[in-house]
Amino acid sequence: MSLLVEYTDPEWRGLNMRALGVDQAYMYLRSEYAEHSFLYTLSDECYTCPYTKVKALPAAGSEQQLEPLQLSTAYALNFKIFQHDQGRYAYENVSSLCWLRRTDLQEFGVYNLTLLANGSCDFAVDKPGVPINYAFLSVFVLVAAVLILLKLGSCAWRCYRYDEAAAAADSIGAAAAKATQRKRMRSLDTFRGLSIVLMIFVNSGGGGYAWIEHAAWNGLHLADLVFPSFLWIMGVCIPLSVKAQLSRGNSKARICLRILWRSIKLFAIGLCLNSMSGPSLEQLRLMGVLQRFGIAFLVVGILHTLCSRREQVLPQSAWHRAIYDVCLFSGELAVLLALIAAYLGMTFGLPVPGCPRGYLGPGGKHDLAAHPNCIGGAAGYVDQQVLGNAHIYQHPTAKYVYDSSAFDPEGVFGCLLSIVQVLLGAFAGLTLLVHPTWQSRIRRWLLLSILLGLMGGVLCGFSREGGVIPVNKNLWSLSFVFVTVSVALLLLVLLYYIIDVRDGWWSGWPFSECGMNAIIMYVGHSVLHKMLPWHWRLGAMNTHFVLLLECTWNTLLWVGIALYLDAHEFYYSL
Repeated sequence: MSLLVEYTDPEWRGLNMRALGVDQAYMYLRSEYAEHSFLYTLSDECYTCPYTKVKALPAAGSEQQLEPLQLSTAYALNFKIFQHDQGRYAYENVSSLCWLRRTDLQEFGVYNLTLLANGSCDFAVDKPGVPINYAFLSVFVLVAAVLILLKLGSCAWRCYRYDEAAAAADSIGAAAAKATQRKRMRSLDTFRGLSIVLMIFVNSGGGGYAWIEHAAWNGLHLADLVFPSFLWIMGVCIPLSVKAQLSRGNSKARICLRILWRSIKLFAIGLCLNSMSGPSLEQLRLMGVLQRFGIAFLVVGILHTLCSRREQVLPQSAWHRAIYDVCLFSGELAVLLALIAAYLGMTFGLPVPGCPRGYLGPGGKHDLAAHPNCIGGAAGYVDQQVLGNAHIYQHPTAKYVYDSSAFDPEGVFGCLLSIVQVLLGAFAGLTLLVHPTWQSRIRRWLLLSILLGLMGGVLCGFSREGGVIPVNKNLWSLSFVFVTVSVALLLLVLLYYIIDVRDGWWSGWPFSECGMNAIIMYVGHSVLHKMLPWHWRLGAMNTHFVLLLECTWNTLLWVGIALYLDAHEFYYSL
């Protein structure tokens, strides 16, 4: 049982184990070396970084007692001990007394590093740590039990409403409403609902697991998939919405005004959410998640409306019908290619003062601290010039790993490829309108997914740090767009086949209900982020199990709210 909840004794040989956080361990330092020495460390998370100074070690025989270090165990650690002080950072061109690399450090472990008299290092395990992944199993069992109870409650409520409706005089109208609801593509709502549920989960901490949280700079973690998936599915729905409005006789000018009004509301709500920490206009962050939604929706929505045809007659020939969606998308495709060209031209051609042309790194101590003030290269420079340092995000993930400066992952420059992300979603939505059979739709989506996946892989060299353009959510890089759209297409294929094609296999519950009230869930979880009953604190909160339990509780509570709203047939959209 102790394995499932990461239990460790509160005290071990005088050490307060409760003082450790998640993914932390103690390490004793001892020196038998005749002279003073200096310990430096480097985490695998920090790519091409120098070693960072941690502590000075006294000479052998000194009466100075060293307090044990608290180490991070999330990534492998490298240790170097130098005979002389190298300053804040130590570089590879300086020889060290000894070097160690440990990939087996565990949470709540106690370790011992000794510098021997001959200058070599000795590493010993005083207390083994605890495994951290069993917490997933225990929380999974709890979540499964809760979802079963929710499903039973939902079925009971629907049975009650069905009996009530059968006795009502307008039962025919209610049946018609249900029939209309069944015609709705549940897979789209499920995709959107899955995205918002994952967004709430990762925004609640994701249990403190490194692979769930956002990557520090390059790379793709679970949290990095959520926002682009949400943007992409918004794009999928744009052609369906525009066609429905055109078929009702609305003019294109009226549709464009509605798109503009919705975009303004999204941007305004995002600004309000940014002011929750204080309404100081001098330091108000101007951009954010909803702001990027608003900008991308405005551009893609109006562009698709202007390019849409009120009446679409499918070609008779098979080859022409196979490429008809590409023909209809030609106007948007031209804009898409122009945006990519503009992004690449500015990224690799814009001169940034004090930085190498085409720099894509996080600045700080990246690349051996060669460019400390160059975070994001052209993207960071453009945002600084347009928004000003006081109005961009002050705590990027790279700050805590690379000692980087302020950078906005939802800044102005990244909007260029966010629009491309939504345009690729619009093309997938156009496929639904042009291709009448589920087989042709799935073939088109799979072909596009493979093509984009290969293009993204080539750009990043099929690696985390390699290639011409690494996968990077902070920069919203081109490879990031291609890879995330590829993943989104695969997920949509799976959901579409299971939910809409094989009707009866799965209805999409409970994610489809969440998808129909996504804006309520997003704004609600943002506003109530530090309030009971959504969030709570109990004791040290220093294990993955308790953090996972707390963020899962918050996520399930919002799922329950979405189910309650669906049961009362309350749906809200901007």
